[in-house]
Amino acid sequence: MDLSTKGRGRIIFHVDMNSFYASVEVAHNPKLRGKPLAIAGNVEERRGIVVTSSYEARKKGVKTTMPVWEAKKHCPELLIMPPNFPLYRQTSLQIFELLETYTPLVQPVSIDEGYLDVTEDCGNRNPIDIAEEIQKRIHAEIGIPCSIGIAPNKFLAKMASDMKKPLGITILRKRELDQLLWPLDVGEMHGVGKKTKEKLLELEIKTIYDLAHANPLQLEMKLGINGRRLHERANGRDNRPVDPDAIDEFKSVGNSTTFPEDLIDHHRIHTALTNLSDSVAKRMAKKNVLSFNIQLTIRYSDRTTVTRSRKLQNPISQSADILDAAQALFEKNWSGQPIRLLGVTGQQLVDRDEATVQLDLFSFEADSKRHNLQNTIGTIRSKYGEGALLKGNQLGKDGSHKLRDEKRRGTSLDRDFLWKYKQDKE
Repeated sequence: MDLSTKGRGRIIFHVDMNSFYASVEVAHNPKLRGKPLAIAGNVEERRGIVVTSSYEARKKGVKTTMPVWEAKKHCPELLIMPPNFPLYRQTSLQIFELLETYTPLVQPVSIDEGYLDVTEDCGNRNPIDIAEEIQKRIHAEIGIPCSIGIAPNKFLAKMASDMKKPLGITILRKRELDQLLWPLDVGEMHGVGKKTKEKLLELEIKTIYDLAHANPLQLEMKLGINGRRLHERANGRDNRPVDPDAIDEFKSVGNSTTFPEDLIDHHRIHTALTNLSDSVAKRMAKKNVLSFNIQLTIRYSDRTTVTRSRKLQNPISQSADILDAAQALFEKNWSGQPIRLLGVTGQQLVDRDEATVQLDLFSFEADSKRHNLQNTIGTIRSKYGEGALLKGNQLGKDGSHKLRDEKRRGTSLDRDFLWKYKQDKE
């Protein structure tokens, strides 16, 4: 990408705040500057988890998701603070308001990162000068350090912003893929998680170069549509626009079931909601998306239909979370009349690759364990069939897992796990 603006392609910035939660705390308490600091849930308990830490703490070996006791072992002088979410949200709004003074094409993808398309807003200025000005202003006016990636598309801009932290500005041109991108371990590629990396290693794909030069058909057979998408990204191709309205775009994944007889029994209704939530979670996993809004549909025996939704603070995809939201909506809105149909829908979907979940720090450990459990359940089902690990309340009277409506199958094992975890914490 030539960084002059005449007749050139797109110029995309990815702006990523460095150690955001910790940086916000330092900005509002200068006495913390230069000290090893970690933000963690349950700071008084050994089970507390580090969610982010200052660079001073990282140099001492403190890492994200590390238990507090282990972090203290690496860095005895570590300062640990509980989260201040209202302050983090307020600071994030200030940052994005600043970014919008440069271009209307600003797409937030989490509380601490976003894309800008400055192609039409550079004027006669060099994009590097604009990036430097943005970085200096965020640091000077808000007190937060950030790194900025500059590239011709979103994927390369995201990769570029990760290459130099803190306070880095990195340009990644397509002609530089062989020097800057391809030598990296495939696990460092945006969109490649631990499970995907394991599958790629099975194909002898160890670096991003290997991925870029792999057979796309073989990748698709191994990873589904995500395999072809990763192949495209590894070759520097990404046509996604910077869309300020993307987070509010109306998309949905849902399932409903019409009962053979009208229901009023709480146990059977809960079973139906459990299986519908499982089905929605599986479909969302296939699409690689998260939901910001859960909708419940109730149709009564007289065909009167009630639809209610619940907007979520953080995007979700796990069946337990979907069920929690659907159950809460049901308990609030059910009139007590016989039910003919129930439906559960995930709305306002976002690509998992572009949605960094801002977890409640006090549920971080549960979320992490539950995600691993969900993956284990999926592996077992793939090997032994869909009937594996169903709970008793999801079985038929004869012990069969084949319910009358196939869409109602699923498991609430992960939900029971989370419930037990919460009980242990209380």
